[in-house]
Amino acid sequence: MKTIVVCSGGLDSVTLAYKVAVEHKLHSLISFDYGQRHKKELDFAARTARDLGVGHHIVDLTPVGALLSGSSLTSDEIDVPDGHYAEETMRVTVVPNRNAIMLSVAFGAAASAGADAVATAVPGGVHFMYPDCRPDFINAFQTMQNHALEGVGDVSLYTPFVKVSKADIAAEAGRLGVPVDLTWSCYKGGEIHCGRCGTCVERREALELARVKDTTAYVDRDYWKQARADHMARKFAKGETKATSSAAE
Repeated sequence: MKTIVVCSGGLDSVTLAYKVAVEHKLHSLISFDYGQRHKKELDFAARTARDLGVGHHIVDLTPVGALLSGSSLTSDEIDVPDGHYAEETMRVTVVPNRNAIMLSVAFGAAASAGADAVATAVPGGVHFMYPDCRPDFINAFQTMQNHALEGVGDVSLYTPFVKVSKADIAAEAGRLGVPVDLTWSCYKGGEIHCGRCGTCVERREALELARVKDTTAYVDRDYWKQARADHMARKFAKGETKATSSAAE
């Protein structure tokens, strides 16, 4: 299955790139500059492509990103919140229709390249927050593309992580030998990972749960423990007995 992987440079998508390279036929990586807060992640995506020996395309969507306001990922005027990824405060990181836009471009590229699939690393643990990561969206998008490419190309959407937890993805990274320190997750985009934003907390928690060695440098390496404890305490106070952490589900 000749596959183009949508790769942000983060832990999930880099792990997916390695998985496709091992289990299928990795054609290339495609990344997107949509005017996000920082571009560091794109450098890590480029590094992954070089390490795997495949082509890498960065698509400039900055004019489109300028229209997708209201997110801390596209506006410097909105702070990236600290804390656990499953907290309501993290909804400010939603970029409307982002996956739908990126996947539409990726499917066009795949059809043009004669690829069999587009792979994206949407994870199972964020369904409550991101509608374009849910199985219903994935199924509907595939149906739409079947119509859009009818008679032009037969491209499937490969989403092996859509029903698994972040910890499961971290475990897969360990199994595949992914250099986790050469992936970028931090939303803040500092010199090193902050260790405090939702994605840093989720990353640290998942790697710990999966018992995968993490040599990544963090400003606050252990903050995730307090963030997780605070999140669990709030859930307990609400009478909820099961954590919604994407790393623990």
